[in-house]
Amino acid sequence: MKKIGLLPRLILGILGGMLIGFQFPEWMGNVLYTFTHIFGEFLGYIVPLIIISFIVPGIADLGKKAGRLLAGTAGLAYLSTVTAGIIAFFISIFIIPKIITDGSIVNAAASGLSPVIELEIPAIMGVMTALITAFIFGLGINHIRHEKSYTLLYQAMNEFREVIVLTIKKIIIPLLPIHIAGIFADMAASGEAFHILGVFGQVFLLIILMHVGYILIQYSIAALRTGIHPLKAIKNMLPAYFTALGTMSSAATIPVTYRSTLRNQVSDETADFVIPLSATIHLAGSTITLVACSVAVLIIGDQTPQFLNFLPFILLLAVTMVAAPGVPGGAVMAALGLLSSILGFTEAQTGLMIALYMAQDGFGTACNITGDGAIALIVDSFVTKKPNAKT
Repeated sequence: MKKIGLLPRLILGILGGMLIGFQFPEWMGNVLYTFTHIFGEFLGYIVPLIIISFIVPGIADLGKKAGRLLAGTAGLAYLSTVTAGIIAFFISIFIIPKIITDGSIVNAAASGLSPVIELEIPAIMGVMTALITAFIFGLGINHIRHEKSYTLLYQAMNEFREVIVLTIKKIIIPLLPIHIAGIFADMAASGEAFHILGVFGQVFLLIILMHVGYILIQYSIAALRTGIHPLKAIKNMLPAYFTALGTMSSAATIPVTYRSTLRNQVSDETADFVIPLSATIHLAGSTITLVACSVAVLIIGDQTPQFLNFLPFILLLAVTMVAAPGVPGGAVMAALGLLSSILGFTEAQTGLMIALYMAQDGFGTACNITGDGAIALIVDSFVTKKPNAKT
């Protein structure tokens, strides 16, 4: 029997949770919500570990590369990701309040159910402590690896990442639908579920349009350097786009992204370097999704998103998501700590963000890897020093 995918299971979790919240006895909803409460505590506990396990190996692995090619690719990828987030914020803050009318604003943190048992699982360290620790060890290991061909600490951090990735794949991802069911049972019991689903259906359409628009911007910029027609270049990248839509993984799509990039006349040497690296560090599509959904969740909760709060969120998000593309839903997992520490998300709002992000993860991934092709075009134009030479 074919295994049911994550998206169908999430949808079943949402529908099942709403059914329990609306139709079943309250005690049954409270039992389900108890699991959601405990699972939420576990997520809070593991977030600092996710940050360290993603960032440290990601930065340390950059030690394998060197020179201008690394600096140029990493700089362009970071600039693209941050720019995407800033554009997404201003578009979202302009359009989403028009989608969420005064009559549909609800308190996303309100609770219609209560856990039977309350259990606290304190995190080992705070989110900012985890970030600073990750930077110190990542940069330190990166430096040491220039001096030594092998380090025990580097190997240990990679094995630590494998443990965390295994936890995400074998525990968090399989249990997410039940966690989401509890959240929607709670919202259904408090009369909020239909409002939120209706709003996010429109928000998702906005997100996809922003993805398409940003891809056009990226390839228009690449065209200024290379002379290639942006629509032709995007057409050549479509196999990678649709592959990522299905795999929901930038890392798993690398072979197709590589072949598609070569069709745009990018040199083999540039594609060999830029495509695998960009798949790890360039997450413009995921950032657009996370920023837009965050704005919507805050507005639904009758809160006013502030750019001065979102700017550090976006700047740090572009770093914390390093090495996340190899993990299902890795971007939102890496963002959990920032959502709570910078944007002040509650446990219910964080759970809602996970559900909403995972439901459209493929589109964000597809935007990410399609943009990788544009990064490769721009980098190649500097490497070959032949701007406006391609047709």
